[in-house]
Amino acid sequence: MDSSCPHEGGPLDQGDIEDLGDGKLALICPWHYFDFSLETGSSSTGLQNQVYDVRVVDGKVYINTQSTLSCYPFIKVKQLLFLEIKSASSENTLCFWATKILCTPDPKEKVALTKDVQRWWHTGKITEIGECAPPNQPSRMDSLTVVEPGKIKRGKGGTQASRVALLHSLANIEQWAIDVSWDIIARFSSVQLSTGDSMPQEFFSDFVKVAGDEAKHYDLLEERIKELGSSFGTLPVHNGLWQSATETSHNLLARLAIVHMVHEARGLDVHPQTLSRFAAQGDTNSVKILKVIYTDEITHVAAGLRWFTYICSKEGRDCLTTFHDLVKLHFKGYLKPPFNTEGRMTAGMTEEVFFLLFYCSMHHVLTLVAFENAEKIII
Repeated sequence: MDSSCPHEGGPLDQGDIEDLGDGKLALICPWHYFDFSLETGSSSTGLQNQVYDVRVVDGKVYINTQSTLSCYPFIKVKQLLFLEIKSASSENTLCFWATKILCTPDPKEKVALTKDVQRWWHTGKITEIGECAPPNQPSRMDSLTVVEPGKIKRGKGGTQASRVALLHSLANIEQWAIDVSWDIIARFSSVQLSTGDSMPQEFFSDFVKVAGDEAKHYDLLEERIKELGSSFGTLPVHNGLWQSATETSHNLLARLAIVHMVHEARGLDVHPQTLSRFAAQGDTNSVKILKVIYTDEITHVAAGLRWFTYICSKEGRDCLTTFHDLVKLHFKGYLKPPFNTEGRMTAGMTEEVFFLLFYCSMHHVLTLVAFENAEKIII
């Protein structure tokens, strides 16, 4: 089977193999927990992954592949928007508080402080953006069990325990989303465009709002988990979402493209399936929460797209070409339908942005090796 999830390109080699109850085995994506039959590559969500016949002869593995597969060279893109970060002298700056939130391990304190800083920023109690070096990785409570992404069991919504597992996973993602929002503020506070311009205050205001939304989402999910008889932290968590932030820590355009125009946009794509699972079980309270999150996430994609377009316009870059080049360079895997076209277009993302990216990305499936049918591969 192709090692990349066709939904968001996540590494399927970190996923678990499970028996779905009919004696047939399926590989479970560790990111959004789509199931893929090891025999056919099909998923109950409608996705389809590529599978290949495998034979073992005399201790050697042979894979039957399509003769049409080809290697597609990655496009080299020079790093953009290099940044040097200095420490702020004032503690009453947006970046000081952003860094403080990143270093706050307790999720409840992180959420409360996020709401406070959002209020202070909008009421004028905080007026300076400032400069402050963010941590390499946000703090987490020692009581959390952190495991590799593929080792977490997230439910499909068929039972209450399964719904709790799914909500717990979403709450974990929202906690990371809070941190990613504050990180883009602190990490790129002093970035200068090629024109010599700094990012305007509206940029920081947008991501303060995004951080506030993510904090609200965590609150809603955590409360719902309690209503279902559990609590956040009772299940393992992973830090997979932070990998993209680390990958794009040197480049504001790449951060906007990968985190907001790819990952958050893929969140819009998976929303209909997630919502239907809870609705099918009559879990109307969770459905209401998911609808709130979905509406906010559309504005987050729009914010990423707006500032990506702003920078490209200022620097005389072609938005579509720049976006595709950055995704090919920084996004591991490839994109594949189904796309939530309505949600994406509501956020301002035209079809040419993601459909062209899908067709281009298919060229580098199995980029490491592609042989004629029944060519020998020795592992």
